[in-house]
Amino acid sequence: MRLNRFLALAGHGSRRSVEALITQSRVEVNGQTALLQTQVDPEKDRVELDGRTVTLPTLFSYLMLNKPPGYTVTRNDPKADRLVYELVPPDCRHLAYVGRLDKESEGLLIFTNNGLMTQHLLSPANRVRKTYLIYTSTAVSKASELRLVKGIKVADGSFFKAEEAMFTPGNSGGGILKMVLTEGKKREIRRMCETLDIEILRLKRVSIGPVELGSLPVGDSRRLTDAEIKRLEKAVSGKKGVSKADTIT
Repeated sequence: MRLNRFLALAGHGSRRSVEALITQSRVEVNGQTALLQTQVDPEKDRVELDGRTVTLPTLFSYLMLNKPPGYTVTRNDPKADRLVYELVPPDCRHLAYVGRLDKESEGLLIFTNNGLMTQHLLSPANRVRKTYLIYTSTAVSKASELRLVKGIKVADGSFFKAEEAMFTPGNSGGGILKMVLTEGKKREIRRMCETLDIEILRLKRVSIGPVELGSLPVGDSRRLTDAEIKRLEKAVSGKKGVSKADTIT
């Protein structure tokens, strides 16, 4: 298999992101610096990243976290005050996060060592639905809901679009805007709301594909249940580049 596929399956990122590891000469195969076109046989070849042996997991693990505001979604950043991995159990800190939430956003994060599952959940082509609740200080009109679904061009010319947008009024003039996205562009929701003069008090992700945050307390984590994993596998089933063997748990 291609080296980038191997590294992705081993949980080191998406196929595209691991290519940076290869071009930076951080990957060796059988003692030789690897190239983008390098092919590997997982049963015969020795792959090393930064001098450490890389192997394919025989058992995939999945964890969900209810991220609080104020935590940065990264493994290591000397400029960050608090990192999400501080909230992850020590025996799960080798798992990679699936997508980001900005520092002040909160809610569902999934961690796994299943690289292809990560790719599937993040790929815009697969249109995986991600649901967010935006707590606002002002009402959101039907016209604004429609604009969010039709798509909005923001100040720098970027185009953002929600699959669904529905506002539920609260008691004090504001309320909750429920928004469903199928892409993960940087600060997409915040930039759309800024364009429409919607003040965000809180931004919370409550589902990724078939996995829902539910009643998990803020700052807590838990392993996904067998039923949740099966729903993820069903969502992946038949997708290009994902085989049954890739999603065994």
